[in-house]
Amino acid sequence: MYSGILQKMKTSLDQEVRYHMSLNEELPISAFIGTEVTIRWTGKIFCQSCGKSTKKSFGEGFCYPCFTTAPEAAECIIRPELCRAHLGQGRDPEWEQNHHNVPHIVYLAASDTVKVGVTRSAQIPTRWIDQGAASAIILAETPNRYEAGLLEVALKSFFTDKTNWQRMLKNDIDHSIDLLEEKWTLHDQLPADLQQYFSEKDEVIELRYPVVEFPLKVTSLSLDKSPEIRGVLQGIKGQYLLFDGGQVINIRKHTGYEIELYTQK
Repeated sequence: MYSGILQKMKTSLDQEVRYHMSLNEELPISAFIGTEVTIRWTGKIFCQSCGKSTKKSFGEGFCYPCFTTAPEAAECIIRPELCRAHLGQGRDPEWEQNHHNVPHIVYLAASDTVKVGVTRSAQIPTRWIDQGAASAIILAETPNRYEAGLLEVALKSFFTDKTNWQRMLKNDIDHSIDLLEEKWTLHDQLPADLQQYFSEKDEVIELRYPVVEFPLKVTSLSLDKSPEIRGVLQGIKGQYLLFDGGQVINIRKHTGYEIELYTQK
């Protein structure tokens, strides 16, 4: 039996994506694919920012006071064009300088469609893996989050910035997408003041996930409604565990939940 507080699964990329859970020990959760796994919630939730117990989780792992004050939950996390780190401003200017006033990547990721996104340079390829992308390419490299956000906004008229999580989990991929062609088609359509950030890097990263069988129909599970989840682990994609029968659970959404995990392996 393993126990601990759920955090976003750690990932690494070799021939395929590998996943680890940080519970009372580093747990190579990918190794349990094909075996029966039980996740039991103790009923406790701890804020990922202050560590205090909370009855309800806000914004993927915060108590309400931290949700309204912590820099990790600021609006510019979702809307990078609102970031003020480059101006020395933000909920926590020091944190912002270390996390947002640093080089960022604007990228294109492919699955059932082409998605545009923003992340810190240091988060590649982690961000692509967390979204369950089938492939991805760097479009632009900017000096901070704000400039990356402006680029993303400019590209939203061409591409979505949302992931269709159900199609992603069913591995509904459009194999006709050519990310390199999509990237260079955009070059002359970018605003003139943002073209300077366009990246010459043309490598398309292909991502393979440890999945035995993808579900035909997806049923999302929540520990709040089902404190005990049991099933044969069929695979992992994005930040989701995929069980037999099409049942899935978003681990990142349950950040801060204290759990016990049992496996037959």
